[in-house]
Amino acid sequence: MSRRTALMGILNVTPDSFSDGGRYLVAKKAVARGLKLAEDGADIIDIGGESTRPGARPVSAREEIERVIPVVRALRRALSIPLSIDTYKAQVAKAALDEGADLINDISALRLDPDMVSLVAAERVPVVLMHMQGTPKTMQEKPTYRDVVEEVKGFLLSRTDFALQAGVGAERIIIDPGIGFGKNLEHNLALLRGLPALAALERLLLVGPSRKTFIGKVLQLGPEDRLEGSLGAAVAAVLGGARIVRIHDVKETRRAVRIADAICYGGRRDEA
Repeated sequence: MSRRTALMGILNVTPDSFSDGGRYLVAKKAVARGLKLAEDGADIIDIGGESTRPGARPVSAREEIERVIPVVRALRRALSIPLSIDTYKAQVAKAALDEGADLINDISALRLDPDMVSLVAAERVPVVLMHMQGTPKTMQEKPTYRDVVEEVKGFLLSRTDFALQAGVGAERIIIDPGIGFGKNLEHNLALLRGLPALAALERLLLVGPSRKTFIGKVLQLGPEDRLEGSLGAAVAAVLGGARIVRIHDVKETRRAVRIADAICYGGRRDEA
């Protein structure tokens, strides 16, 4: 296993994502953005066709497929790095896998589409299981926890067991605490402090803090001005045990995370 943190570059093919909604909705622009993410050092590109920002409206599988498949197809032809499909719909995931996607990033942890777990098992692909309280439309209305770290840990254990029992290989399961998904400022900060407890589950741990609202609340800044805060959160995630960070600003994060990797693992680790 590489001792360098992997960078998952975010590619939103949507009109309404919280940070870059509409910027890459046209397939040609999305493909160009994906190529730039790879050039900047992304190890994985995560392609999503439905916004999961707080209050976002759901879209049909057909619409999602129309948005993402031309992008997946073009990037697969141009790039050798893994492509991830960010969806909770089995129909969308299958279409993307058929076009060359390599893993599935499911914000629902296999809960919202009963066909997803059998697809993951049959296709033998990695899957990200993310914690979310509620749905994107409702998750930020009034998130409540007694102990957010323990509850998220218990959820991820439960969903991991579900996936294992359905035939998903243990080595293909990635866990994500879901920063910003049904959490307030204090919940997000507590999760970042508590990452070692999640890393102790001995699964690949993915953390996605990039440009999130909690950074804006701490710094009193909008999404486009949250680079430094995102870098700080990414470094904290690595020091807490994250092996993958999901981010918008790949070049800058790569430099910051290289230092965090050197602290964690020692020496020069710029090659996987």
